[in-house]
This record gives sequence, C-alpha cells and structure tokens, in this order.
Amino acid sequence: MAAPGEGPRLPELLERGWRLLEEVEASTEPSSGAPSVQAKVRQGLGALQRAAAMVEELQLFSENEELEEIASADLKYLLVPALLGALTLRQVEPSRRREHLESGRRHLCRFLELCRSYGLSGAPPPPAAPREDSEPGSAAPSSLLGMASSRQAKIERYKQKKELENKLASLRTFVESGQADEEQVRELYLLQVKKWVNISFEEIESIDQEMVILKSRDTMKQSSAPPHGPSRQVRTPLKPFILTRDAVQAKVFGAGYPGLPTMTVNDWYDQKRREEAAPDTNDEELQKEQQEKIKEEDDEEALQKARDWDDWKDTHPRGYGNRQNMG
Repeated sequence: MAAPGEGPRLPELLERGWRLLEEVEASTEPSSGAPSVQAKVRQGLGALQRAAAMVEELQLFSENEELEEIASADLKYLLVPALLGALTLRQVEPSRRREHLESGRRHLCRFLELCRSYGLSGAPPPPAAPREDSEPGSAAPSSLLGMASSRQAKIERYKQKKELENKLASLRTFVESGQADEEQVRELYLLQVKKWVNISFEEIESIDQEMVILKSRDTMKQSSAPPHGPSRQVRTPLKPFILTRDAVQAKVFGAGYPGLPTMTVNDWYDQKRREEAAPDTNDEELQKEQQEKIKEEDDEEALQKARDWDDWKDTHPRGYGNRQNMG
C-alpha cells in the first residue's frame, strides 16, 4: 500500500521502526543509554510516528467494522501504536522520564482499545495512572477477590505468551519462505497482535509502578528541601561567658586553665564606663572615711584616757597591789 505524497511508503516505515525496536531490545551495549542505542530509538520513533500519521490519514481502522472486514495485509498496521509505545519507553532522559512514561502509556492503551473493539482482547485497558498519594505496589486491586483475579489473568497471559511464541516461530519461517497462502499470512499477523496485547498489559503495569516510585521520590525531595524566603529565622550569635568572674576568687582558687581571663573584653569596658560615670559616689565614700578618721584623732576624751593610763603605769610597777602571794 502506497502512502499519499512523497517519501517512504507505509510498509517501509513500519518495517523500519519494528526492526529498530528489535535491535534496541537485542542490543549488547553496556547501557541502554549508549549514544548508538538512543540514536536507533530516535530513528525508530520517527519512522513509527510517520506510519501512525499515515494510518490515521488512510482511515484503515474503524470501530464500526468487524475483524473480518480488515484486509490481511492491513492487520500488521494494528501494531503501530504498540510498537510506538514500546520505543517511547526506551528513551532514557531522566528529566523527561515521567513525560515518556505517560506518552508510552497512552500509545499502549490506544492499541489495547483498538484490539478490544475488534475482539482481539477480552480485557479493557488498565484504568488511569494511580493517585498521587498511593504507595508502590498499591496499583494492584485491594480486595482479595480482585487480587486473585489479577493473579489468574497474569497466569493466563503467561500461558498464552508461551503458546504464541511457539506458533509464531514455526509460522514465521513458513511465511518468510514464500510458501504460505493468505490465510497463513493472516494468522501470522493475528498471532503477532495477540502477542503484543500481552506485552502491552505487562508494560502498562511496569509503567504504573515506576510512576508511583517517581512521585514518592519527588515528595521526599520536597520534604527534605531547606526552607526559603523571609520565613527562615536567623540565629543570633551566642555571647561568650566566663564562669570565673570574680578576680579574687580567680586568684585564690584558680580558673582551671592558665591564662584564662576572669571576664571578657566587653565586660571590662562596661565596668570601666560604670566607674567613670559614677565619680561622685567614690568621692563621697572617701570623704566619709576621712571624717571618721579625723573624729577618732580629735577625740580628746580618748586621748586623755590613753595619757592617764601611761602615767599610771610609770608610777606603779608590775604586780602592784597583788598581796595574795606575799609572806
């Protein structure tokens, strides 16, 4: 089928994008983020995006038609959104990881909706991405019945995957040899579609789990970030203090360490300012002491008593008046 306008035809674009996806998945590079691998991812995405635009323009599929109405050669184009979603998830830009997950999820859900409308998938696409406040692993059904149903669905998909791989391996070799008829070619494309139905469910489950982890990590970063703005309180520097403040105490008992000051420089300046601000008080105390001393010196009565006592001692020898030890 030729695409309108110039450029590669639709079959060529699909074949190129599909081949690049297989090369990326089978790559032996040490990391999926290697430049050569990511170059193939970008090339494959470009081819599949052009293919998706052509499929939409040609209106190859409609929800109002049955599976039998689709031409066998057109069945493989059902895979375009699935392949596009798988390649989108292979991008490794950390800053855009959430964007890539959401985009890949949309492509895969579009593919599952299309397959369900044609009866190729019995289960509807998974519901929307989990809530912001959910925890890793909470995307699974909460009830026991729902958990059992989900587990059974996974088991069935695993069995189907093994059966499909065995059938595809034998049928692909037969078709590629050119010996297959139209019915066998049609069966090959239908098996490939069913295989990608199982892959899409697994990819969407992984996407939802990774989304929850990313949201939890962002929440932890926000909670651990330091506060910003004027609300942040600025601590005032602590004023140093000295336990031994009394100079006399420091001289007698010691300060505990040699050369440890008994007061800070600021305290010493404060003390000097207080002494200079109160000279009158010191003068009054000095005058009182001098007056008391003068009074003591001018106390005539005290001086007279002292003189009389000295005279008496001169005229009366030591032991005068003691008659008890005389014979």
